[in-house]
Amino acid sequence: MYGTTPNPEGITKPAIDDLLERVDSKYTLAVYGAARARQINEYRQELKSGDGNITVVGPLVPSVPEDKPLSLALEEIVEDKLNMSSDGK
Repeated sequence: MYGTTPNPEGITKPAIDDLLERVDSKYTLAVYGAARARQINEYRQELKSGDGNITVVGPLVPSVPEDKPLSLALEEIVEDKLNMSSDGK
């Protein structure tokens, strides 16, 4: 088969349309996705340190160490695992 692959992955999974149904704008998606990805990255760094001091919640979706933090964050958003309101409600 020539052209695109039948099962694209990466930024197309989850689909942007599914993500935008969960937020009010692309800007909001970028801000919350990046913030959550930083938290997941910090969690992984705390695990690597080995001192047992974990202060950040890890991924809320099934994952393996090879998964990128931003991909995990976007999956959490599309599965409604995050509360993304600014007032915490």
